[in-house]
Amino acid sequence: MGSDFLDDYFAECDEHLMGVRRLLLALEVSVGRAEINRTVLDELFRHFHTVKGISGMVELRAAEDLAHRLEDYLRALRRSEVTLTPEGVDALFDGTLMLEQVIAARRSGGTSPVVDAVARRIARLVGASPTGGSPAPESPGHVASPSSSMPRWRCVFVPSADLVARGIRVDTVRKRLESAGEILEALPLVTADGAIAFEFVLATALEETTLTAWRADGIAVERIADAAPAPADAAPPESTGSADSETSPSRSLAPSHFVRVDLTRLDDLMRNVGDLVISRARLTDTLSRVAQRIPAGDWRAIQENAITIDRQLRTLREGIMRVRLVPVGEIFRRMPFVVRDLARETGKRVRLELRGQGTEIDKFLIERMMDPVLHLVRNAVSHGIETVDERLAAGKRPEGTIVLSAATAGDIVRIDILDDGSGIDPDAVMARARAAGLPVPQGTPDATTLLELICAPGFSTRDESDRASGRGVGMSVVQSAVGELSGSMRLETEKGTGTRFVIELPVTLAITDALIAEVGGETFAVPQSSVREVVEVPIASLLQVERNEVMPYRGAALPVVRLSRLFGLPDTTRDRLHLFVVGVGAAALGIAVDRITGQREIVVRAIADSLARVEGISGATDLGDGHVVLILDPATLARQARERPDRPVAARRASA
Repeated sequence: MGSDFLDDYFAECDEHLMGVRRLLLALEVSVGRAEINRTVLDELFRHFHTVKGISGMVELRAAEDLAHRLEDYLRALRRSEVTLTPEGVDALFDGTLMLEQVIAARRSGGTSPVVDAVARRIARLVGASPTGGSPAPESPGHVASPSSSMPRWRCVFVPSADLVARGIRVDTVRKRLESAGEILEALPLVTADGAIAFEFVLATALEETTLTAWRADGIAVERIADAAPAPADAAPPESTGSADSETSPSRSLAPSHFVRVDLTRLDDLMRNVGDLVISRARLTDTLSRVAQRIPAGDWRAIQENAITIDRQLRTLREGIMRVRLVPVGEIFRRMPFVVRDLARETGKRVRLELRGQGTEIDKFLIERMMDPVLHLVRNAVSHGIETVDERLAAGKRPEGTIVLSAATAGDIVRIDILDDGSGIDPDAVMARARAAGLPVPQGTPDATTLLELICAPGFSTRDESDRASGRGVGMSVVQSAVGELSGSMRLETEKGTGTRFVIELPVTLAITDALIAEVGGETFAVPQSSVREVVEVPIASLLQVERNEVMPYRGAALPVVRLSRLFGLPDTTRDRLHLFVVGVGAAALGIAVDRITGQREIVVRAIADSLARVEGISGATDLGDGHVVLILDPATLARQARERPDRPVAARRASA
């Protein structure tokens, strides 16, 4: 089986399973009702039917069989042979999760899980043999589909490079057939010469002009003489003709004007654009050195061309970045499953609200933020939301609420995980930190200190591990993952009221706007998205409080740390400093540099050598003059400065 075909298989499975996850949550509200939403049942059936067919094409028998079992149960529900029960919904959820795991194992080359137990559960629900057997015959009262009286056609499509080049793919063919009539059956085929083909059985009346047009586009069409009713297990039509068919979930899956692109190809394009950005910077540097030797008229023409190239390059960069952006809903859509599973296990009642699912973020960040967000949601259920009795005793509604939201502001995406649970008890955190041998500050800790403690390696509020939380490594890993993506995390909590974790990330990491700063004769780049504000202050205005410096700032005292002292560089001889203000509220901090020399678009290059990595340095870049400039990570620098303000970062690194 070709790797390209398998890639298409995995991508299509992802699309169908994404639809299944959404529809199962809609189906669950029908438990105990006299009627089930027929549209939801039909859509679920279609998704599983397609997954069954394409899994058979790649010979993934476990997925094929399991999808068939799920299809059997949905068929029984559609015929009203069984009623929808909580056990049935659980079986659908568990079967879908198992189906995902089987497909994921094939994708990674790992060992496939055993599906027998889930298959037996589903078989018991429909009263069939767990090891096979044909579907039950139609009941005497079954009414044939209106399509049974329509002419039937067998349509076979064999994809080819020429057809794909003309924009004719299997999804466009399917939609063309749907617009003409009702698809009764859709099956993948392997032709005699080993090619992949797709066969559709269509019920409709076709004119000769339509047949001619289809055949010209590679669709072989022939009339089926026997116009018997459609098979009972045929896939349902994607459009029911009902009023809500236009908003049916299937309408958003794999539109014909979409193409799947391997992310590595986009990475290559972004690297090429990065090289262009560096080349442009070098050209700008060269032009600045020869400007005095060029006549004024010629220089204006050169400058106009340079400005045009700069604008076009930025447009190209933004265009490629937009292609890399995907909705953050890719992360969010998995969370209802997680919350539902944990709530059932813990006996809690939890409602999950999803907001801002259309917010777009780089695909690279989506993949790396999946586990951190998952862990925070698990923590909200495990540690945040109280039991029903505890909530009632506290005067709260019995059902807890978790809100997962995303929004963008400029080049920053913000993800919030909020719960209305018990909040974080500062005294309990301090006690656990002391018991774990962690350094604990005096007095009542603020939210920033609490976050540092619960993210410390080895910290845990649980004596025993469970499925919802690990043993002391979860929050540490979350903070590390956010930091590696040049992001920041903060905590807002109130005992008895609830907790909010706020994660802020750059929309993308490849190319960004940066401020260029000088410190002790060295040049550094600071991502503009990491800086709240830039302030110029006289050194004389800085106040010494014990061993720390502060300055008046917006009616409060702003702690200030000099980058020269963090890195062990000479202090400036100037009488003024520039401050990068990072963080908000009590976590705000001013990072002082000698001066800011400009603003540039930079290409971020990660430092791959672990021996060369230093805390507070996120990467390196070339400003066009041939010299490598280090890129600062203000959030990490601020955290390190708060932890050990009297010790340079370089010294900390050397002793680590």
